[in-house]
Amino acid sequence: MTPELTALALAILLQAVQFVLMAVPANLELGPGKTTSARDRSKIGGSLEDALSDRTARLYRAMNNHFEGLILFTAAVTLVTLSGQATGFTTACAWIYLVARVLYVPAYAFGWRPWRSYIWFVGFTATLAMVISTLI
Repeated sequence: MTPELTALALAILLQAVQFVLMAVPANLELGPGKTTSARDRSKIGGSLEDALSDRTARLYRAMNNHFEGLILFTAAVTLVTLSGQATGFTTACAWIYLVARVLYVPAYAFGWRPWRSYIWFVGFTATLAMVISTLI
């Protein structure tokens, strides 16, 4: 397995960890009746996120943000791998993305401003750099 694919596998596992970090406190705060429901706003009194504590809501948003970033990172790794253009540069970018995503979780959970945004930007830039490297 290439280093880029290893970083992707670990990023997927990070997504699972983020789900647990969010789901456990969400279930404790709201109870499984709400978290396992259809989450209709009219039945639970607004959005599920609005009913969560600030930190749990941040973990929820961080998890969703990683779903979005993971889509692009998966595409970048796929481009690099299928085009046979894996290099030391793309390996570094993949690991930078993963480290940024790991750091993003506590940065978001604890409200580290403006560092959370900077950390996100590093991961996003690493992903774009991987894609651009396949085009040049």
